[in-house]
Amino acid sequence: MTLIKIKGEKMAEYDLNSILKELNRGISEIIGIERVEELIKNYYEKGNRFYVKIGMDPTASDLHLGHSVVLKKLAFLQQHGAIVQFLIGDFTAQIGDPTGKSETRKKLDRNTVLKNAKTYQDQVFKILDKDRTNILFNSEWLNRLGATGMIELASTFSVARMLERDDFTNRFKNEQPISISEFLYPLLQGYDSVCMKSDIEIGGTDQKFNLLMGRQLQRTYNVGKEQAVMMMPLLVGLDGTNKMSKSLGNYIGITENANDMYAKILSINDELMWSWYELLSSYSLDDINLFKKLVQDGELHPKVAKESLAMDIVTKFYDENSALKAKEEFDKVHVNNEAPSEIKEFTISSPAWIVKALMSCKLAVSSSDARRLIRSNAVSVDKNKIADEQLQLSSGNYFLQVGKKKFAKLIVK
Repeated sequence: MTLIKIKGEKMAEYDLNSILKELNRGISEIIGIERVEELIKNYYEKGNRFYVKIGMDPTASDLHLGHSVVLKKLAFLQQHGAIVQFLIGDFTAQIGDPTGKSETRKKLDRNTVLKNAKTYQDQVFKILDKDRTNILFNSEWLNRLGATGMIELASTFSVARMLERDDFTNRFKNEQPISISEFLYPLLQGYDSVCMKSDIEIGGTDQKFNLLMGRQLQRTYNVGKEQAVMMMPLLVGLDGTNKMSKSLGNYIGITENANDMYAKILSINDELMWSWYELLSSYSLDDINLFKKLVQDGELHPKVAKESLAMDIVTKFYDENSALKAKEEFDKVHVNNEAPSEIKEFTISSPAWIVKALMSCKLAVSSSDARRLIRSNAVSVDKNKIADEQLQLSSGNYFLQVGKKKFAKLIVK
């Protein structure tokens, strides 16, 4: 352990091996690890900060836990000298990243991109230190690039090299169209690193081609540095199979309320839980390995381990009190089979046919579904099971329940 002083700050201790051990937690690959070590050492021994780039195209309105895997690693680097360059790809979002895509993405309009970008800015500081983060927009320099600059940039890379990408190769073989703009996307992402003079760029494993482009273009444009590249695994979503994605519906948004966040985390399978522990939790690797051993030995129930994970994640995005209340609400509904504290209220006209009432309250998707639920003895009105599919509800207030977990308040006028 080394004791040093950082430019007028009080004496600080640092253990490079411990820092690197935690840095490597959950990392899939680092290219240029020696450069990363040098940057961290120079911060502690000379007070020199360094720049870490993360680029996100605002193609969706919200960030989810999958995004937080990378953001969490950035927050760790901020503790050890990094200034995060949070790049909002307002220019490149209008092209669309072709990574992993089997067809050309639909072009987003400028207004949608800017609206999503504002949401991203509001959300990232749930994880990142605002005082050590620079928010940047790549339209600032890409709009200035012009036709001459674009042609010069395009000349730095061959079509043959571009077709080495699996996604492009597969589309070419299958005679699926590839737009010229999609060839430009990785070049533009790499050019961002040239303009930003980044020391490190971090992204998902699916971004390797684009991330390495930044290294190459920094050499080509004589930036005087060559960024290291850190790649994080893609977080598997709630379905336990596919990467977390809003389009697949298997995600947890980082702005979801604490109760929903807690309940969704409890729904993941036991095997996936350990990956989430490593990538999302604040527990040390030693603690995680201990939990895993206790579960394997039958000394700790998987549900208890999952509850600890849910409490940890919810606390990170809210606070401990919110996490405790979320647990209480979950146990109330899912363990004690009681009604939730907050129940949606609906109003319909009298007389109300029970089938129509169930559909109006979103407790059934169709009239046939409502009838099926009644026949299977799953429907209660004011806590009394009903069997009459023709039941008419007169004016008044009612409490409807389907199964153990679906509730609604109904006002019949």
